[in-house]
Amino acid sequence: MSREGALLVMIGVAVVLLALGVIAWRRRTRRDAGLAAPVGEIPPDAATVASASGLYVATTRHGEPLERLAIRGLGFRSRVDVTVTDRGVALDLTGQPRLFLPVGRIDSVDQAQVAIDRVVEPGGLVRLSWRTVDGSDAVAVDSYLRPQDGSARALADTIAATLRRREGAPDDAAPGAPATPSTPATSPTDTPTGPDA
Repeated sequence: MSREGALLVMIGVAVVLLALGVIAWRRRTRRDAGLAAPVGEIPPDAATVASASGLYVATTRHGEPLERLAIRGLGFRSRVDVTVTDRGVALDLTGQPRLFLPVGRIDSVDQAQVAIDRVVEPGGLVRLSWRTVDGSDAVAVDSYLRPQDGSARALADTIAATLRRREGAPDDAAPGAPATPSTPATSPTDTPTGPDA
């Protein structure tokens, strides 16, 4: 095969793969059309506890770190500024409206190593588990954050302490309490497969 022919084959394969990716994403978008990001501002009476900057990695179905959800505003990796308050957690993703997760919709926070196509050191990701809405129609999801101006452990501990205070539990609640970050979670998908992207 000539060089020109090989180039045409490569271009054809690339076009097919791109088309398949677009089709798959559109299907995913239709599937997740009923899920909405919690767009909202920080309550005026909320007290800021801490803030951090880093990367927003993905939002997935709860317990399924490789199943990305195409929620508008949360569908793509982005820079993120995280603001932890006594009323909840705000996420400011580049080019998106502010998202605010009230403490009542945050189920837990811990650390992880793998989410979608990102593999980091053990415990290098913050996994924030929350519900898309209140009530019986709620869907449990996990959002993954990669702090860059501090450790994942520090951010997870700060959020966990905020959740405990709102629940009336002491800050030194025993390990295993719902809002207490445990040691980095491990699962078959948490096995390192490559360097930090």
